[in-house]
This record gives sequence, structure tokens and C-alpha cells, in this order.
Amino acid sequence: MATTQTPPTATERPIARLTLRGLRAFIALEEARSVAGAAQKLGVSKSNVSQQITALEQNVGAKLFDRNSRPILLTPAGQVLSMHAHRIMATVSAAEANLAEFNLRSLPVLNLGIIDDLDASITPAVASSLQRQLPQCFISTFSGRSDQVTAKLLSRDVDIAITGIMPTDMHRFSILQLLREQFVLISAKGQYDRREDWRQSLTRLPLVQYAETMPLGRLVSGHLKRVGFHPQRRFSFETNRSVIATVAQNGGWTISTPLSLLDVGSLVSEIDISPLPFASLSRQIYLVTRSDELGNLPTRLARECRALLHDKLLPDFAKIAPMIAGAIEVQGDEESLGEPADPIGFDH
Repeated sequence: MATTQTPPTATERPIARLTLRGLRAFIALEEARSVAGAAQKLGVSKSNVSQQITALEQNVGAKLFDRNSRPILLTPAGQVLSMHAHRIMATVSAAEANLAEFNLRSLPVLNLGIIDDLDASITPAVASSLQRQLPQCFISTFSGRSDQVTAKLLSRDVDIAITGIMPTDMHRFSILQLLREQFVLISAKGQYDRREDWRQSLTRLPLVQYAETMPLGRLVSGHLKRVGFHPQRRFSFETNRSVIATVAQNGGWTISTPLSLLDVGSLVSEIDISPLPFASLSRQIYLVTRSDELGNLPTRLARECRALLHDKLLPDFAKIAPMIAGAIEVQGDEESLGEPADPIGFDH
């Protein structure tokens, strides 16, 4: 005689398995509202995201997303899970940060890379702060161009980078904003008349460029092309002091950043500093670390850097260029960036 199988009761059903990987995929898809966007956030393939979501839905026994809608939206079951998923991941992140803090105490060496424009302004204070927070750690610092600093971060030769160039695979890094600066026109004292047509005035003066082997040189050269200005090239140098000294000695002009002027000493008295007479150009400086390796240290350090920049750098620039003191703006919050706004580009 055949026996009939009765379905398991609710208490007899296997408990749904929620994995951290599945919850991360769930939150990424909820925020991105597309599989492609979620894959980009997580740095995985679209098929990987789809597999994680399918497995999660099988485990909870309910559809979590309406895949027929564009953009993809949460179902009622997905909305319920969303509340719990965010709480779970916040708890996991806090635990990871606390464990990282614990591991930092035994860290033997910490390597810091800082863009050379900020080297004299903040490197001693930042290194001293790190030593106070990690008294058993040897602090090693490197100063160079943004591309060099970022390259050292990618090769793991530095652990913390203060740079103007973002890593291409941003999902692997924690990115905190520090400042934004507007490029300025620098000309020999009394040579550039703002009342004249800027094309005529600048065409008469020799252009002193940053070498196009440098990111700054390529950025400025590209900007001049975009505004349709093609002055005759006369000089090219790789250091701020050489560029500014040549501008002063040859009655020339250049385009540079406010930070570059803080390193030229007495040459400031031999130049005029003006806003760009054409479309503006700006860059941002960030504190970048590899994700989930240094706990809350990057956030604390970014906060200290902003305070240093606000208390020291802004007043120093205001002294040499009071009419355009707002060309440097300390900015950022304590949230790590997913997509930095205009890391190196134009203001519209």
C-alpha cells in the first residue's frame, strides 16, 4: 500500500542560507538597478551577479527583484530583505574595521605616498600623526607626481596615497576627498593686462609649459586645445620652480595650480596670479587606500589632512593671491567614494 508524503511544516523546512557574498550582490543590484551596474560595483562579471541573486532567491524561497521592470526594482520580499541586508552588512563592516584596527597595532612598516605639491605642507604633520597612532610602526614616506604616487599604490609600494590620479579599478580602493583646486593663469609681473583681449595678450608672451611627460602638462595642453588656443611653445620643464622662474625671467605665462605656487618661495613677488580668462579647469586631490586593510585609519587621517589644509594651506595661498583665495577648497566627508565627481576635469 503506497504511503503519501506530507509536505514539511514551516518548522521542518530547512533554514534559508544567507551568505555575505549573496547579500553584497543583493545590495549592489538594489543600488545599481541593473546587473551590469552591480557587476561594475563589485568588480565581477554579470553572470556572477546573476548566479548570486538566483542562489539567494532559491535559498529564501521568493523572488527578490522584478527583472521585467527597467530599471530593476525590488519585489515586496526584496524590500523586507533589504532592511535586514543593510543592517547585516553594516555590522560586518564594523567588525572588519575593528579587526583591521587590532591588526594595525602589530604593523611593522607603513608606507605613505604624497603628491609633491603637498609634500612640504603636510608630510611632516601626517607622518607624525601616523607615528602617534601606531607607535610601534616605522613610517616611510615617498613624494612624487600623482602618477608616480598612484603607481606605487597599485604596486603595493605605498599603503596610503595622497594623489590627484585615481586608480582605474576603483572598487578595490577606499577613496576620500581632500581638496579641489581651480587652475590659475600665472604671468610675469605686469605683462598680462586683463583689460585686453586675452588671446592677443597671451599670444605676445612666451608660453612656459609643464612637460607633457607629466600628467599636469598633458592636462593643460589638452585644455588649451579644447578652448581653441594654440600659442607658440617656447619652454618646457618638469618642476614648479623651473616653470615659475622661467615665466618671471622671460616675461612669459603658464597655467598651473594654486598648490604649485606654495613651493616657489620668493618667486611669488615676480609674478601675477589671475583666474583663467577662458573655460575653467580644476583637479581634485584624494586620500586613497586599498579597501578593508587599514580599518578606520584612512578616515581619521583624511580628517586630519583636511584640518591641516584648512588651517595652513588656505591661509598661505590667501596671502599670495588674496583676490582668488577661493581657488582652493577643502572638501569631502567621511564616506568613501564610489564614483568620484570630476576627478580631473572641467567646471561648467
